[in-house]
This record gives sequence, C-alpha cells and structure tokens, in this order.
Amino acid sequence: MTEQEKQVIEVLEDLSIDYRHFTHPPIPTIEEGLKHWKNIDATHCKNLFFRNHKGKKHYLVILDHRENMAIHDMEKRLKQGKLSFASEKRLQKWLGLTPGSVTPFGLINDAENHVHVFLDENLKTSKRISFHPNINTATVDMPYEDFIRFLDWTGNSWEYVRLYDHYFKDKKQ
Repeated sequence: MTEQEKQVIEVLEDLSIDYRHFTHPPIPTIEEGLKHWKNIDATHCKNLFFRNHKGKKHYLVILDHRENMAIHDMEKRLKQGKLSFASEKRLQKWLGLTPGSVTPFGLINDAENHVHVFLDENLKTSKRISFHPNINTATVDMPYEDFIRFLDWTGNSWEYVRLYDHYFKDKKQ
C-alpha cells in the first residue's frame, strides 16, 4: 500500500468509516475503471478539478461517472464565472494529486481549505460511493453518509448543486 493510500485509510479509520478497499491496475480514465469496478456495488464518481478565470479559486466537482457535462454548462450551473481545468501544477499544489488520480481524498492535503467542493445532489440517492484513495491503483468505497462525514471533517467548504437533471434527460429521449 502506498503512503497516499495509508494516509487515506488512517483518516477513514480515525473517523470510524465503514470502508472497503480494492486494488487493481492503474485506472487513469472512467473507461478503464469500468473494467475493474464490476464487483464494486457503489456509485463511482467523476472528479473534476477546475480553477476560475483569474486562477485564485479552485473547485472540485463530483458527479456520477456516467454523467457528462460540457464545461459551458458546468459554468452556468456552478455560477462561478469562466472555468477551466486546473493545471497539473495546481492539482499538486492544492490536493497533492497527479492527473488520473483526482479524488476528494486529496482534500486531506489542502491544509488551507482553499478548494471548494461542488457535489451533484443526484448523488444523495447513492447507498455507497467510491473514489481512488489518492492513487489510481485502488478504489475505496463507503456508505454515502460516511462520505459526507469525511467531507465535513476536511473543513473545506462544500455544497450540493444540481449538475444534471434526470427529468429533462428522460423527456428528451
């Protein structure tokens, strides 16, 4: 187990979170993940790291891995002005992560609580939710309520936002 994983596991255990840990080959993309998540009964998440136009604010956006949104739509829903994906340097600075391993567990490394989290409110219906434990060669899942406890523990600001409206998607089909 890597040092990054150990750090995440220690926090989860300190918080008495009921987690499960799965190892697998590196999963840098959702498509690759689908091959290895078959036996993990949880909502697998897509985690996107953005910065605002001036680069002074950073956001972690968490949504179901099956959902896709254009960045322009994301800007409208988040109401933070023009957004762009944060650079590898910014990802390392604020979350201590590398591309392909973006996860809310990176908030452990955000000592300044600089990163604001937007959590898709559709995730509220998840029984269990999963993320990489700061490295993409493993997946950790836990009850959704325990994930919210973890988010609260980080001290980072976070909020629910409706990133995707299933009602309208179903009506278009």
